[in-house]
Amino acid sequence: MKQKIMPTLTQITGPHEVSSDLRRQLVDCWIAVTNAGGAAGFPFPPVHEGDVAPVADELLSRLDPSRSRLITARFGEELAGWVVLTRDPFRLVTHWGTVHRLQTHPGFRGRGVGSALMRELRTVARDELGLEQLRLAARGEEGLEDFYGRLGWREVGRWPGALRFAPDDTRDEVLMLLAPL
Repeated sequence: MKQKIMPTLTQITGPHEVSSDLRRQLVDCWIAVTNAGGAAGFPFPPVHEGDVAPVADELLSRLDPSRSRLITARFGEELAGWVVLTRDPFRLVTHWGTVHRLQTHPGFRGRGVGSALMRELRTVARDELGLEQLRLAARGEEGLEDFYGRLGWREVGRWPGALRFAPDDTRDEVLMLLAPL
C-alpha cells in the first residue's frame, strides 16, 4: 500500500515571519482558490493581485502570538494551503477562537491539506492559545458542512438567504462550532 505524503505544517505568529516569497504564494493561492470558485472571501471571481494583495497584507499585519495565527501547509517549497485562527480581544469571549480563510490551492486538492490544516489549527487553539471552542461561518451549498462534520464540527445555526451571488443564487451562511477542543 502506498503511503500518503502529508504536507509540512508551519505556524506563523507575526508579520515579521512572513517572507516576500511566502506573501506572494499566499496571494497567488488566494487568487487561484477564488478563481476556481472557492469560498475564500472574494465572492465574485475573477480576482487579480490588485484585489487580493491589500486584503492579504491587512490580514498578515494583524498576526500576533496572543491573538492571531497563520498556519500554512507546504509540499517542499510550494504552498498547498493555509488558514487563519483568531481570538477576539473582548474579555467576554476570549475563550473562543474563529477560523478564517481555510483554503487549499486547486493543484493540491484531494491530498488531505484542508484536513491537516484544521487538525493543526485545533491543536494550536487548544494547546497554545488555551481556547475552549472554535467557530466558523461557511457558505451553504458547497458541501462544506460535510467536510467540517468529518472533522468533528457541528452545525449550530444558519443565516437563511444571507449570501446573494446573483438574483437566482441566494444561499445560507452556515454557522459551525467545534467544542470541546
